[in-house]
Amino acid sequence: MCTRRSYIPPTIPRRSRKQTTNVVEPEFRTMFEMADNRTMAQMLQAPIESYKDAIVVPQINANNFELKQTLINLVQSNQFTGRQDPHNHLRFFNKVTSTFRHPEVPNTTINLLLFPFSLEGEARIWIDKEPPRSILTW
Repeated sequence: MCTRRSYIPPTIPRRSRKQTTNVVEPEFRTMFEMADNRTMAQMLQAPIESYKDAIVVPQINANNFELKQTLINLVQSNQFTGRQDPHNHLRFFNKVTSTFRHPEVPNTTINLLLFPFSLEGEARIWIDKEPPRSILTW
């Protein structure tokens, strides 16, 4: 009967089975107080204090103006991803926004308010990368 030991010739040096332990002495360092004492969750939050949108919406002087959720849903039903024909998207967008009128709010202001809702995917990334306050008119 052959065992594993019989396959290894006796001339090959064998490793000692005795384990040697490496003793590592800990190195004590001076602890310094950090200037920024925020938690990790606070540090990972995106800064929003100086964040400005690319689209500047003029001030609305109407007392009871609000965008209806149904209008926002209608705009979002045909979102532009950057891969379709932009002219068709704008044609549809203008049709939808022209159905909503308010006597004290210009249509251009409504368009500026609703336009971000009509974008998704690459188009949304594009508008988010535009310089702050760079789109002033429709």
